[in-house]
Amino acid sequence: MSVSAHQWLNKIRTLDLPDKVRIMNVCGGHERAITMAGLRGVLPSTIELIPGPGCPVCICPEEDIYQAMQLAKREQITLLAFGDMLRVPVNLPKREIRSLAQARATGADIRPIASPSEAVQIASNNPGKEVVFFAAGFETTTAPVAAMLAEGVPANLSVLLSGRLTWPAVAMLLDSEQTGFDALIAPGHVSAVMGPEEWEFVVRDHNIPAAVAGFTAESLLAAIHYTLRQLLENNLFLDNCYPEVIRPGGNSTAQRYLQQTLDVVDSNWRGIGIIPASGYQLKESLGRHNARKRFPCYADLARSHIGEMPQGCDCARVVLGKIYPNSCKLYGTTCTPRNPVGPCMVSDEGACRIWWAGGVREPEQTNSQQII
Repeated sequence: MSVSAHQWLNKIRTLDLPDKVRIMNVCGGHERAITMAGLRGVLPSTIELIPGPGCPVCICPEEDIYQAMQLAKREQITLLAFGDMLRVPVNLPKREIRSLAQARATGADIRPIASPSEAVQIASNNPGKEVVFFAAGFETTTAPVAAMLAEGVPANLSVLLSGRLTWPAVAMLLDSEQTGFDALIAPGHVSAVMGPEEWEFVVRDHNIPAAVAGFTAESLLAAIHYTLRQLLENNLFLDNCYPEVIRPGGNSTAQRYLQQTLDVVDSNWRGIGIIPASGYQLKESLGRHNARKRFPCYADLARSHIGEMPQGCDCARVVLGKIYPNSCKLYGTTCTPRNPVGPCMVSDEGACRIWWAGGVREPEQTNSQQII
C-alpha cells in the first residue's frame, strides 16, 4: 500500500529533529512541486528547503545568448531555441536589443521549439536555409540533442550547444568552505538518464545523506523523511524514492548517444564562473554541424559585464542556494515575470519565477533570508 503525503508528514513530525536542518533540492522541477504543494508551510519550522542550481536557463552563459542573437540578426539563418530562452535578457543597454524575443520582434527569424525533432523537421522542410538550433539545457534535454546528432541530421542544421551537467555544480558547493546544506534531494529526471550512482559522491565524499526524488508531494516528502532519518541515525546512503522511474545505471542508450556525439569540458555558468567538467561540446567529428565552427563568432569583448548577471541581480546567489529568491532587492519590484531582469524570473524552473507563481510577490524587506 502506498504512503500518502499526509502520512509522510506525520512520520516527519514524529522525528526528534535538531534546531535546524537544511535540505537542498537541486532540481527546478522539485522546487516547483515543493512550492505549489505548499510543503514549506506544513513541514516543521526547523526544516529549511533550499532551492539549488537546477535551472539550465538561469545559468546559461550570457555570451551564448548574445551569440545566438547576433547569428539571428546578422546571418541569413533560422534560429531555433527552447521557448524559455527567448526572454532571457543579456547585459546590454536598455536602448539595444537585449533578448531573442526582442530580436524576433525586429524581424529576425527566431522560432521557439519544444524538442530536437522539431529542429530536424524545420531544417528538412527548408533545405535552402541554414538552420541553427540553440540548445541549452542539462542532461535531460541534452541527451535528446545527442540522439538527434547520432541518428543523423540534415546538412543545413547546426547546433549552438550550451549543455551543462548538474552534479559538478553541487560538487563545487560541497567543496566550498561553507556547504550551506545538511542533506540533498537529487534530481529525478537527470538520475533517470545518467543513473542515480552519479550522486553517490555526496554521501561517500562528504558524509551528507542524499535521496533521489520524483515530482509528487509523496515522493518529495519520502525523500525528506529518509534523509532526516539518515542524519538522526548516522546511517548515510543514497536512497531512491523514485523507483518507478529510476533504475540502477540509468538510461544506457541515452548515455551512449552522449558519449558518441559530445565531449565533457570545463564550462562557464552565468554569474558563477568556470566549473570543471561541467559542460558539453560537440565532438570534432561533428564540426560540420557545430554552429560555433560554421559561423563567425560575434563575441564582443568590448561589452562590459560579459557573462555576469545584470546589475543588482542576485540570481547567481539564488542558484547557488546562498539566499532565497525574495532576498534579492529587485524581486517583485523592478524584476517580475512580465519584465524579468534576471534569468531566474524567466524560466518555469527558475526559483524566482516559481516563488512568484506560488504567491510570493514582494521582496523580503530586511533581506534577512540569507541562508549562509
